[in-house]
Amino acid sequence: MRRRSLLALAGAAAPAAAVLGRRPAARTRWIHTWTAMPQLTEPNNLPPAPFTADGTVLAGATLRQTVHVTVGGPRLRVRFSNAYGGAALPLTSATVARPAGGRAGVPGATSFCPLTFGGRPSAVVPVGAQIVSDPVPLPLAAGANLTVSVYLATGQASLSVTSHPGSRTTSHLVKGDLVSAPDLPGATPVDHWYLISGVEVESAAPALAVVGDSLTDGRGSTTNGNDRWPDRLFARHPRIAVLNQAAGGNRVLDDGLGPNLLARLDRDVLATSGVDRLLVFEGVNDLGTAAATPQAQQQVVADLLVAYQQIALRAHAVDLPVYAATLTPFGGHEGYDDPGGLREQSRRTVNARLRSLVDAVIDFDAAVRDPAAPTRLNPAYDTGDHLHLNPAGYAALAEAVPARLLR
Repeated sequence: MRRRSLLALAGAAAPAAAVLGRRPAARTRWIHTWTAMPQLTEPNNLPPAPFTADGTVLAGATLRQTVHVTVGGPRLRVRFSNAYGGAALPLTSATVARPAGGRAGVPGATSFCPLTFGGRPSAVVPVGAQIVSDPVPLPLAAGANLTVSVYLATGQASLSVTSHPGSRTTSHLVKGDLVSAPDLPGATPVDHWYLISGVEVESAAPALAVVGDSLTDGRGSTTNGNDRWPDRLFARHPRIAVLNQAAGGNRVLDDGLGPNLLARLDRDVLATSGVDRLLVFEGVNDLGTAAATPQAQQQVVADLLVAYQQIALRAHAVDLPVYAATLTPFGGHEGYDDPGGLREQSRRTVNARLRSLVDAVIDFDAAVRDPAAPTRLNPAYDTGDHLHLNPAGYAALAEAVPARLLR
């Protein structure tokens, strides 16, 4: 793992690019500025009737969504994913635009630009595949909101649909081809993203991929407020793309809501354009779902430590430095906090061992724990379930990330 040279990352002796041998001068290229981890849509998260009917989803419907990008650029591209579709995904027409008032989660938009795919206004995305639009000359400012509208004349002929349910952003559904309509009267709101998985821009900025679970996906954050901790991190450091590749319930070792981290690492990090560093903040669901017995907890800790090492090995193979955040407290949480404190001991063991496995450790545990009761979250940051954070807690996580790791 080249520990001797990588130790420079733990201090400020040399930038990551110089230590790891990446190109010394930044160049403009296509990089992701926004991502959403693709997931198989659960039945209760499918679009409501009449947009789901007779085994088909979104037939004759326009789907309008907004996303909050990080770094900006003069041109953009949009990625649509059919990773979990049970049938081909027929995109009849699509546009990008500026949302009304620049706000997230609104149905109105202006400055529409059509999306094309190989010069054609429509495309069919095969099962398991994704498609990247042609470049669009719609300049994006850093931290802007972007509207993406898509029309499916025949819909997708399956109830297996690719989405990201934990959008914390309102999308809008309406019948008819209204991808260039300035407003969508009578549209049905739904707080999920469907079909979109990424937005790219031309930029010379660095890009940090963050992999995690609901604590990174933003449970407890404000709908349409874009105040998850990766959002707050970008707001503090607006010269680096911060890419949120998290999903609620996700685990490192086993599938949950979405594939396990070891299975999705290539797709969500190593094959994501522009990524030049990785931050891992995941593992609490592995500890919490393993039985509260000494044998089960010893096994999951041992397996997690090997998994973190594997993640670092695979990232280092393509010259990506790997940072890890310590797991935050869950004392008092119904389900994860066991009477014997076995899972708490596992959490402390994992946190203590992380430093020997990655290039730098970020102490999220210290940032949000209760000083008077270190096994619990600080009450000022607790949503009330003793596991998830409120916006103030997410701001505290963002502030805990050292600026030197983002240069």
